[in-house]
Amino acid sequence: METDEKSRARREFAKQVLVRLREAGHVAWWAGGCVRDLLLGKTPKDYDVATDARPEQVRALFGPRRTLPVGAAFGVILVHGPPGAGDVEVATFRSEGPYLDGRRPDHVVFCTDVEDARRRDFTINGMFYDPLTDEVRDYVQGREDIQRHVIRAIGDAHARFREDKLRMLRGIRFAAALEFSLDPATREAIVGMSPDILVVSAERIAQELRRMFVDPHRARALELARETGLLQRILPEALAEPLTMARWQFLMQTMRGLEQPAFETVLAALLRGTPGGEPAVRAVCRRLKLSNAETEAAAWLMRQPSLDGAAAWRPSQLKRLLVHPWARELLKLQRAEAAAIGASDAGVAFCQQYLSQTPWEQLDPPPLVTGADLLALGWPSGPEFRDVLTAVRDAQLDGTIATREEALALAISVNKAASRAPSSHEPPAPAGA
Repeated sequence: METDEKSRARREFAKQVLVRLREAGHVAWWAGGCVRDLLLGKTPKDYDVATDARPEQVRALFGPRRTLPVGAAFGVILVHGPPGAGDVEVATFRSEGPYLDGRRPDHVVFCTDVEDARRRDFTINGMFYDPLTDEVRDYVQGREDIQRHVIRAIGDAHARFREDKLRMLRGIRFAAALEFSLDPATREAIVGMSPDILVVSAERIAQELRRMFVDPHRARALELARETGLLQRILPEALAEPLTMARWQFLMQTMRGLEQPAFETVLAALLRGTPGGEPAVRAVCRRLKLSNAETEAAAWLMRQPSLDGAAAWRPSQLKRLLVHPWARELLKLQRAEAAAIGASDAGVAFCQQYLSQTPWEQLDPPPLVTGADLLALGWPSGPEFRDVLTAVRDAQLDGTIATREEALALAISVNKAASRAPSSHEPPAPAGA
């Protein structure tokens, strides 16, 4: 219900923005992705408005406190809505100069709505809509392509992709997510220009992958990316040799079996067979300039053992794994991998049941002894310090100790045993000593 209310609030505010522009004497339409979604019978996540009003006129109309010039040089102003309504991006009709960096135009020229439509990426994103009259203004045959279920670049596909190389990857994502096919000329252009995707910044590629990987149609997107050569350029590790057809089919079945996975889970699934293991995965994350949190999550998922024998694990081992923030994603991953080869997922099922039936205070109880307690005993911190805390925590999770007194006694015992053990840095005693 809350989502429905927010959707209505966003739509109503976007309509108010359009009406306000028109009352001031300007031409204004809803534009781009929201029009596509409406024609597909979907609820838009956000709304964009295209207008003949110049950026300074938009700011004057809505006030500087309610607007943000996120791209004023390119004619884009963000208009802030009331709580729950979100923001509306208002862009002046424009045509664009050359894309010297393959990312953004060198300059823009404000123009008519016809010229504005023809500078956009794909026909399905090049239409305008009037929510007051239900009129669609379509200069690029976008409505026809929606009916044909086709992703087609506007005008010359090579020219559109030369302007912004990321459009190639976006085209793949749209085709997969909407269950559309690629127009032959558009597909041919992507195949021929796929090496140029590396001109795009790693951050923009990663953002596109985040959206692609969490979409239910991720397997189809990856298939298209491989067929067109894009995957080989941006994520060659997923195709590391020897990539047999059986290995690829396993990956695709895993992709289909993942249920609402996080981006990091999909990335880990694709890279689990990567030569070089975890270090190689971390190198991929650095190349894509992923956040530290994303990198650590993918690496953790990569290095976890199979859960096949989890029912026989010590409680401490099982509990430590299941309280990890990414444990549920690990269960999704290993369940999907088991299903991909028709194997039993009994270990995953056991973990799922254990997780659902065990109170959290038993899975992760407050520690009986902390580092502060050991410091109070006058013990120096160091590797042995950590080892003592680990041994005491394991005993607590295993249920062999239950009180602070028992924990301190165990700590002292473990520490004494460690003190009696010969140091790994000491030479061995002479024979017969």
